[in-house]
Amino acid sequence: MQKTKSESLLKRVKETQTEPTKAFQRLLFVMDDLRQNCPWDKKQTLESLRYLTIEEVYELSDAILSKDNRNGKQEIKKELGDVMLHLVFYSKIASETNDFDITDVLNSVCEKLIHRHPHIYSNIIAETEAEVKQNWERIKLEEKSSSDTKIKSLFEGVPKSMPALVKAIRIQQKARGVGFDWDKASDVWDKVKEEETELFEHIDTSDDTIHKVTNQEEAENEFGDLLFSMINYARFLGINPENALEKTNRKFISRFEFLETEAHKDGKKIENMTLAEMEAYWQKAKKNNQ
Repeated sequence: MQKTKSESLLKRVKETQTEPTKAFQRLLFVMDDLRQNCPWDKKQTLESLRYLTIEEVYELSDAILSKDNRNGKQEIKKELGDVMLHLVFYSKIASETNDFDITDVLNSVCEKLIHRHPHIYSNIIAETEAEVKQNWERIKLEEKSSSDTKIKSLFEGVPKSMPALVKAIRIQQKARGVGFDWDKASDVWDKVKEEETELFEHIDTSDDTIHKVTNQEEAENEFGDLLFSMINYARFLGINPENALEKTNRKFISRFEFLETEAHKDGKKIENMTLAEMEAYWQKAKKNNQ
């Protein structure tokens, strides 16, 4: 079945000359021109583009999270174009040293997707999202094992520089992919409460105003365990904790900006206001769905 499906896919590719393929070819031509004739583009390296790419991905993320659905979609389109440019740029630079080119990049990801979706291109059965994810992680681990005699960790592909919250999500997803997971959501919540108890073993709460850490290192370790457990519980609820936290960040900023604006209208300065005064504006912001 895999051969038939793959041959069908190849036939569709050969017979297709659509607007998207023409547009992509146009981008490749533009990249060739820029790399040859533009002083700035000629100077760029894989390393010099790295931080710019990170910035572009964050800008894409901002566009996706934008509340302005109408203009937001146009921003998403624009930022996707910028990210696409970077992918082509990296491939162009690598082609100049005969390491790889855009064809190698695209064929590589196509082969990976075909191989890791045996329920589509072979006779493996995977009827649920969970089964698909388990197959993906299992095949990925097999690929790594076959390419090197050295035992490789399940988590080797998790970027070390990835933000800790996102990294925790990926670690838990990968562990679940090989069956290392909790059976029940209630057990996960019990773990959250257990970690909370262990955290407060290292905090002096005798003074309601100031809670003092009695052992900084242990408190930090337990706080990390508590966060990890909360992220795990969110996964069991089907909540993406990164998205949830970002929504809260934006909500807080929106309400505080409302507070600042309304206080300014009333001739008040934030730095001169009491907490009670600020709280009154804050409650007003909540009522206005800020």
